[in-house]
Amino acid sequence: MRLSTPETGELFQTRAYLGAERYEECLREYGLGTAKTFEHSRLVVEHQARKLGLGIHLNAFAIAAARCLGAKAMIGTSGTADGQDRFHERFGFRPVPGTRRYVERYTEDVVIMLYQSALPAGEYAGLVEHLEDAFPAATVSAEQAGLDSDLRVDRPEREGARPPAVALRVAARRGDAAARESWQPVLFDLAREQDRPGVQDLLDSGEVREVMDTIGDQLKELVTSREPRLRSSPEAVERAVAEQLGGAGRDEYGTWAWYPWSGRLVHLLPRDEFRLVRTDRNRGRIDRAQQRRLLGRRVGIIGLSVGSSAALTFAMEGIGGSFKLADFDSLSVSNLNRLRAGVHHLGLNKCVLAARQMLELDPWLDIEIYQGGLTDETMERFFSGGAGPIDLLVEECDTPYVKLAARERARALGIPVVMDANDRGLLDVERFDLEPDRPLLHGLLGGTTSADLADLTQQEMVDVILTMVDRERISPELTASITQIGTTLSSWPQLASGVALGGALTAEAGRRILLGQPRPSGRFYTDLEVLTAADRNTLAPPGRGQQLTVAAEATSSRPRARNSLMTTATDILTRVTAIVAAVAELPVDGLAPESRLVEDLDLDSLQVVEIAVRAEELFQAPVDDSLLAEPETTVAGCARAVEEALVQAVRP
Repeated sequence: MRLSTPETGELFQTRAYLGAERYEECLREYGLGTAKTFEHSRLVVEHQARKLGLGIHLNAFAIAAARCLGAKAMIGTSGTADGQDRFHERFGFRPVPGTRRYVERYTEDVVIMLYQSALPAGEYAGLVEHLEDAFPAATVSAEQAGLDSDLRVDRPEREGARPPAVALRVAARRGDAAARESWQPVLFDLAREQDRPGVQDLLDSGEVREVMDTIGDQLKELVTSREPRLRSSPEAVERAVAEQLGGAGRDEYGTWAWYPWSGRLVHLLPRDEFRLVRTDRNRGRIDRAQQRRLLGRRVGIIGLSVGSSAALTFAMEGIGGSFKLADFDSLSVSNLNRLRAGVHHLGLNKCVLAARQMLELDPWLDIEIYQGGLTDETMERFFSGGAGPIDLLVEECDTPYVKLAARERARALGIPVVMDANDRGLLDVERFDLEPDRPLLHGLLGGTTSADLADLTQQEMVDVILTMVDRERISPELTASITQIGTTLSSWPQLASGVALGGALTAEAGRRILLGQPRPSGRFYTDLEVLTAADRNTLAPPGRGQQLTVAAEATSSRPRARNSLMTTATDILTRVTAIVAAVAELPVDGLAPESRLVEDLDLDSLQVVEIAVRAEELFQAPVDDSLLAEPETTVAGCARAVEEALVQAVRP
C-alpha cells in the first residue's frame, strides 16, 4: 500500500492518468486544492493477505493514515472488474464523473474515486476510527524508517482517543467484516519452517475456534484405498501408514487449512493424496485418468442461485479444478427454500457463499469470483482472462441480456454451454465447440441479439424468458404462475428438488462434454412427475392401479367436462390435463374446474393436433384421425380422441 502526494512525481498516478489540468479541475469541483490531497494507490495485496480478507483493513488503514497525516481528501484509481469500484464506495469513496476509461495494462475499465476526509468512511467508519486511534502506535520514527527528518509527521493527540491496539495485525483479524466476507482458506505446511510461525500466530490470536485433526483416519483411508485388501488386517494398515509417513511426525505431514469465516483449522492429507481419497468412490464411474483430466478443466458458472447446486455438484464430483463464479446478488430469506445455506449467511454474496462451500470440499480449488455479476466490463476476463480461459459454461442467470450475451461470447470462442431451466427437469446443451455456427438457444429467439435485450420492461423480460424455455413445453404449474408474477407471486416459483436435479443434470452433461463423451446439442427433459407415474412402476402387475370408471354423465350426448372422467389412476387424467394446459397455455393448476370444458378452449388446429399426438404418445394408443377431420369439430374431436385414448389405454 502506498500513499502519495503531488510532490512524489510519477508515483502520483492519478495526475498522470488525468493530466495535470484535468486533475486540478476535478479537485476544484470539490472545493479542494492539491496540497492536502493524497493518492491512495491501487491495493496490491499479497496472496495470503487477500485470503485472510485484509483488503478491508488495508483500505481502512489507508484512510486512517491519510487523516492522521492531515489529508483533506484521498484520490485514486479503481478497477471495475470484480466490483472493485463498488468495494471502495463502501468506504465513502465516490467515482469522479467522466473519468472512466479502459486501461490496457489492467485489461479493464478504470475510474477515478475520491474520498473527502471530513466525511464518514461509509459502513466501515467504526473500523477506520479505531485504526486512526491506533495509528501512532503502529508508526515508526522517520529515523527508523530511513526517511529524511522533514518527512516526519507528528499527529496531535485527539481528545477522547481510545488506547492504541496492542498489535495492528491482530486487531485487523478481529474485524467481523473481514471474516464475514473472506472466502479463501489459508494453507500451511508445517514441514516448512517458514509456515510454522503463521500457525502459531493463529493459535495465539484466539481466532481459532476449533482444531480438526483426523489425519490418522485419513492416512488409513489413503492406504486402504490403494490396497483394499488391507482392510482385513488392522496391523497391516498401521504398517502401511507408518511407511506412508516415512518417519515424519503426524503434525508435520500434510496441510493445515485455515478457514477464517468459520474459525476452523483443519489438518488434511497433502493435495494429491487428499484428492485421491476424496474421489475414491468415483472409481468404477470415473477412472483415475479421467479424474485427472477433469481436474485440469476450468468451468464458468453464471448465476449462483440455481447455479449453486451445479457449482457444488461439480466440486463434489471433481469436475473441474478451476472455477469462475459470477453473481451480483446476496442471499436473502426467500432464497433459503432452495439454496444450501443457513440464516447466518443472510446478506452474503452468493459467489462468496458458493466458493466457501466448494473450498470446504477441496481447499486447493482455484476459484475466481465476480461479485458484480457478469457485465460488459468483466465479460472478457471471465471467459478468457484471469487464471485462463474456461472450457465449459454453466449458465443459470435470470437476465435475458446476460443469457444471450454470454452465449454470443461462448459461440465466438467455441465454448460449450449447458443450462438447467428448473422446470420439468429441462437440460439445455449447446455444443458451440463442435458447431461454431449453431443458432443461439437453438434458434428460439430468431435473429435477436443481446443488444436487442438491453432495456426490457418486466413484462418483456417475462415474454423473452418464456420464449427461451419454449412456453409450449413448460409445466402447468409454471404456466399458471406466469400471470401471477408481480401480483400474488413475487417472482418465478422454484423448489429445492428442482435445483438439486438441475445440479445433477448439468454436472452429468458437463462431465461427458469435458471428457469428450457423446452429449449432443439439444433439449432433454427429466420430468420426475412423468418418470415416476404409476404406469412407470416396474414392480406393479400389468393393469394394476389403472382401472377406469366413467361417470354416468360421460355416456350422455352433452360434451364431457375434463374432470368428469373419474379414475383410480389419477395421474393419467392429471397428465392429460397437463398436456392440454401446456399446449393451450392455460393457467391450470391440477385438474380444471368443472365449468371448464375442453370444447370451450380457444385452440387452433395445430394445437389440437399436438394434443392428440401427445396423448397418443403418452398412452401408446392410436388416436382416431377421423375425429380430427372436420375443422369445425376439431376441438370436440380432440376431446373425444383424448378420452378414447384413455379408454384404449386401460381396456383389458
